[in-house]
Amino acid sequence: MDVDRGRGDRQRWLLDGLLGLALLAIGLAGTAPAGENQGVHAGPAAYPPVVVAALAVTVRRRWPLPTLAVVAAVTTAYLMLGQPYGPILLAFLVAVYTVAAHRPVRVAAVAGAVVLAALLAYVLVGVRPPGPVGLMPVAAWVVVPFAVGVTVRLSREAAARSRTDEARRLADAERLRVAREVHDVVGHGLAAIHLQAEVALHLLARRPEQAEVALTAISRTSKEALDELRVTLTVVRREEPADERAPVPGLGQLPQLRERLAGAGVPVTVETTGAPRPLPVAVDLAAYRVAQEALTNVLRHAGPATATVRVGYAPGELTVEVTDTGRGPVARPDRPTGSGLAGMRERVTALGGTFTAGPAPPAGFRVYATLPTGEAT
Repeated sequence: MDVDRGRGDRQRWLLDGLLGLALLAIGLAGTAPAGENQGVHAGPAAYPPVVVAALAVTVRRRWPLPTLAVVAAVTTAYLMLGQPYGPILLAFLVAVYTVAAHRPVRVAAVAGAVVLAALLAYVLVGVRPPGPVGLMPVAAWVVVPFAVGVTVRLSREAAARSRTDEARRLADAERLRVAREVHDVVGHGLAAIHLQAEVALHLLARRPEQAEVALTAISRTSKEALDELRVTLTVVRREEPADERAPVPGLGQLPQLRERLAGAGVPVTVETTGAPRPLPVAVDLAAYRVAQEALTNVLRHAGPATATVRVGYAPGELTVEVTDTGRGPVARPDRPTGSGLAGMRERVTALGGTFTAGPAPPAGFRVYATLPTGEAT
């Protein structure tokens, strides 16, 4: 960051230095011809102010107000000496623009008003004043560069606000995505562990050997959930490499998910139609999360039930369907609706897919999602 800032400062110094040299060359070469066109002789006294004004521009962005003060003073002295209107006014325009573009509007307005008042005083009492008719052209020397500078400043600030808002929006979207991932991983793992723990407690006194099987399933489920959570949180802690031991969640983990549910007392059948093929990472993850969250809802709400997961590979599209034979959705006034269905819908629609969920007659529940895979059909 400091290196980039230092490089930017050097570039600004270089550009301002080149601008000052250009104004110096134009001033030295153009002052005499400008005087000839106006019928005014540009004497030796005309050039020191030209040189000072041009050199002052080289530090305009570092010290905008002192630069304007110096340029305005030498320009006024130049005009009061009866020198011709010439290239020195270019340095004056640059100085006014710089203050308007690089200082707060109020500060720039005060500085511009002071300079404008000085110029208008020259118009009225100067050695070679243009008279009242020249009020508007002289005022334009201040007003025009000031207006341009303020416009540039406001545009720059608006662009900065836009970049900040976009960065904030992306950060919020990333936090929401990670929160959804954590919800799916933790919610599914805890639901499976809860049912396995109830089975272990029920069997502990009468059939301790079967309780040991349930406790082993709890250990395996918790480890798998922690591994998956570690992979998910790697995107937040970007300075740490991903744990290569834990696979990235996707449809390839459906067999492990099925075993986990079987250990919790929910037999799951996985059916595949079409030829399996590599999928975009986002589509693969979304499809797996839909299946995982739907099966978690079976664990929580369906009671004694079986479930079926159907994955269909079609040209340009992937379908995921999860059905169960339980009692369907249970709505109770004292129980708030969870965020599982809403989270699944958001995942699918964010990728351009469709999502439906509802009762599956004669009993049970059905979740169905289609996801575009992006291949040419």
